[in-house]
Amino acid sequence: MSAARIALIHATPLAVTPIQQAFERHWPQAQRMNLLDDSLSVDRAAAAELTPAMVQRFIDLARYSVGTGSGGILFTCSAFGPAIEEAGRAAGVPTLKPNEAMFEQALAVKPRDGALRVGLLATFAASIASMTEELQSMAEARGIELRHTSVYVREAMDDLAQGRAQDHHRKVAAAAASLGECDVVMLAQFSMAAAREAVQATLRCPVLSSPDCAVLALKQKMGHA
Repeated sequence: MSAARIALIHATPLAVTPIQQAFERHWPQAQRMNLLDDSLSVDRAAAAELTPAMVQRFIDLARYSVGTGSGGILFTCSAFGPAIEEAGRAAGVPTLKPNEAMFEQALAVKPRDGALRVGLLATFAASIASMTEELQSMAEARGIELRHTSVYVREAMDDLAQGRAQDHHRKVAAAAASLGECDVVMLAQFSMAAAREAVQATLRCPVLSSPDCAVLALKQKMGHA
């Protein structure tokens, strides 16, 4: 089977290394093309909601990726769910939202009692609303009763951007304590993946990060599992 060409589309440079590392772990044979538009995260943080113009930018990026020969697309930016759905329809190739596979894995966890208690840690505030809506929709479609708690970890993303990775990990791990009892905890941003071990050390429940889940799901979706 020939190597697949995958387009990785980023809204922040902080997502590049975590997804590359996940590919090296799970699908090193895949040919990867990285597209970065770091104005997307800036514009999204400044906007009250996704605009038609922003959605069109995602469609344009997806179509460009297909034009280069990419047979699959993975977006690593977590605040743009509806735009990515539109881009996937326009692209006509397997296209994954960054947290789609992680949500699937989280919803497969068996609750200890009653409703499934899910915690979400995020370092980009604008991502929380869209991710919560997507997760709730997936749970309802599966008939799963969900109790969801989100925590925004302030300044952690700035720490990571300025090279203070240990400060980032420490803040994310400390924020996990405020989630309360959970059956599963998820790290919202790709850039948070390196903090997973520190978070897991503070919790008894499983802690999921999106890069590993996304690579494995895309690999299966493209028939390379």
